[in-house]
Amino acid sequence: MSKPVIAITRPKDRAKKACDIVEKLGGEAVLAPTLDLKPVNTQSLRELVERKDELDWIIFTSPTTIVSLKQFHPEFLKSLNCKLAVIGNKTGKLAEKQGLTVDLMPEDFTAEGLIEEFKKRGVTNKTIGIPRTASARPVLPEELEKLGNKVILAEAYKSLFPMDENAVEELISKIENKEIDAITFTSPLTVENFFEIVKDKEKIAKLLSENLLTVCIGPITAKVLDKYNITYIYPDTYTVPDMMELLFNTLNSR
Repeated sequence: MSKPVIAITRPKDRAKKACDIVEKLGGEAVLAPTLDLKPVNTQSLRELVERKDELDWIIFTSPTTIVSLKQFHPEFLKSLNCKLAVIGNKTGKLAEKQGLTVDLMPEDFTAEGLIEEFKKRGVTNKTIGIPRTASARPVLPEELEKLGNKVILAEAYKSLFPMDENAVEELISKIENKEIDAITFTSPLTVENFFEIVKDKEKIAKLLSENLLTVCIGPITAKVLDKYNITYIYPDTYTVPDMMELLFNTLNSR
């Protein structure tokens, strides 16, 4: 029996773990990043660093935020004196690796999950820093402000269109030639950028529903797949290992 071929669309610098899991579970990984991430030292990030003493909370929504701060403002991480909230295990582990204490990580690894935790704790009239990408959804700062908090947003990295469009076009060709068994999407932009490159969107969406197993990391990414009427599955816990476990369990049960 040939190895199942799994397409990985996440950014190249985050893809190694996903590829390793695919190979460990007996599959062959095809990497075609539909999103690239670039740390940037913006004016808003510098302003956040300068105002660190005002912060009651800081929120890290992705590992790339920490990578950016470590690259441009390492002293900021060393001298943080406020509570820290993170979204996701990987972000939490990287924060702890920098010597930080994570005060809050929601069970639901989404902005909505974090908001619910802040509501439960009655967090209000606080100053909250959120370094992230400018293309992130607005729900987190908006809902925190509705709770009566002051939010300081800072752009810590850019979410870019894929640098290597050829790799994505090759993936599309493999999908059309039925050489891919499953495809994974780990954020809304990985889906949006993929379909920016796809010429015949209706045809590829149909193939993703009927010829492949399409797996996404959670409900936020699923909403974008819904736009293209794609059939998909996602795990109960929104992590890459859980996503891959569900993927292989589903393939093996067919």
